[in-house]
Amino acid sequence: MPRYRWYHYAIALAILAVGWEALARGLDIAAFPPLTPALASFAEGVGPGGPLVKHFLASAYRVFCSTVISLAAGVPLGLYLGRSGGPIGSVLVYLTYPVPKVVFLPVIMVVLGIGDESKIFLITLVIFFQILVTVKDAAANVPRGLIRSVQSLGGGEWQIYRHVILPGTLPAIFTALRLSTGTAVAVLFFAETYATREGLGSFVWDAWSMHAYDMMFAGVMAMALMGFGFYVLLDAAERLLCPWAEGQR
Repeated sequence: MPRYRWYHYAIALAILAVGWEALARGLDIAAFPPLTPALASFAEGVGPGGPLVKHFLASAYRVFCSTVISLAAGVPLGLYLGRSGGPIGSVLVYLTYPVPKVVFLPVIMVVLGIGDESKIFLITLVIFFQILVTVKDAAANVPRGLIRSVQSLGGGEWQIYRHVILPGTLPAIFTALRLSTGTAVAVLFFAETYATREGLGSFVWDAWSMHAYDMMFAGVMAMALMGFGFYVLLDAAERLLCPWAEGQR
């Protein structure tokens, strides 16, 4: 896992800022404002009395809960299917994974209501499969020689999972979490545009409907900042839990 220094972030932000300004000037439309007004709206939104902090916390809570639930359910099931689930388990996953989960949002809202539960359930339903498929394939590809080594020392199935399968799939688990973070933010926006007044998706949608494009992009910045925060936490956790993988990247 590479370690990034402050100037890496500074250069990346500079590139994004230049690209934003160039695109805004090239398009020259109200729906894509220059960077300065958007930044001003963002600063206003996160300042004292600004609305962005409340929406940011509501969205971050939903993404965090969904990620934890998906991780707790997807990792054990993925390890089992990859190790000894058999073809039927794989076929069940491959049949259900491609189904677009967002189409179930009306049903989910009828059953769970319009509060946090329905949004967390929808996000969990989507990213659970991303984690499950990635972990399943990683567990299935653990070298058989390592497994036989543990078996030759008298290790049982639990020891194989604990000392071989789980450590061998940890880097893939973090990769799945990174991918699912981006997906979770995208699904979050979709879920928060229906029957809700809290969350960044609702904030962006309301700003768009009022043609307040500066505030709309302030909400987009907040969503990007939330995703970036989860990425930083995942990088730190991977360095702590997978020190052996750092030199392989």
